[in-house]
Amino acid sequence: MNLAYHAAIWRGRAIRNRYRSALQRIVQERIEPPRKIDIDVFAYSNEAMLPEQIASIRSFLSHAGRPNSFTVISDGSHSPLSAGLLEYVDPCVKVSRVVRPREDLPERFRKYLANHYTGKQLALIMSLPVSSPALYADADVLFFPGASDLVRQIEQRDAPAYYLADCQFAGDKRLLREESEQNDPVNTGVLLLFQKLDWSIAIERFLKLQHAPAFHTNQTLTHLAMHENGARPLEPAKYVLQLDDQTRWQDRHAGPELVLRHYVQPVRHKFWISLNP
Repeated sequence: MNLAYHAAIWRGRAIRNRYRSALQRIVQERIEPPRKIDIDVFAYSNEAMLPEQIASIRSFLSHAGRPNSFTVISDGSHSPLSAGLLEYVDPCVKVSRVVRPREDLPERFRKYLANHYTGKQLALIMSLPVSSPALYADADVLFFPGASDLVRQIEQRDAPAYYLADCQFAGDKRLLREESEQNDPVNTGVLLLFQKLDWSIAIERFLKLQHAPAFHTNQTLTHLAMHENGARPLEPAKYVLQLDDQTRWQDRHAGPELVLRHYVQPVRHKFWISLNP
């Protein structure tokens, strides 16, 4: 038994429980963002991830700045109290309902976007950006002092979009045509978009799928579209998705130079350990 690993899981769970029980007090603690940042931020979230979503928003405000807007798209499970807590975090935060798919899309694809729990996330991503540059970030993304780097990324704009590089291909291989299409895997946990993408390849591949969509179908469709449109990976040393410290006590990547880390399920406990070092 790896005692450090299990102790870290216990510690993360304990911190999360304390944080959840104190949400009404936490949202009343005002944050003075270090700057205004010309970006619209979006998240697709649910009731179960309320503590992570509030902590994520507060970390963005603390380290990146105040965006033009921070819109939490609810899957419909948020209670009125939870929606109110989210919007109380900062005046820029709004809770909205699921994005409606475009009417001109093929019917089968529209149904996927409208009804499948991961298809709804893809519907949001496909609608971005709206006016300003758009950052999509999952609820389990935590921002760090290096998040001021987002200002540089916004000003640079040398690609139509940037994506969080995954540490391994996690996708629906039924959508791929050759092995090389797994290269440079895209993770949908963090996306920075400067212009609307051409989603033709994603729609085409989906319509040829003979069986029901799976959990990672939306991520694979995004992976294909990002590469087809010439998107680039965010710097992986600063924009982190890693599992290499899963069985260790400490967060190997947290530090002042880090912009963000996506704490996917195997390392979710480190989200809370890093929030409260």
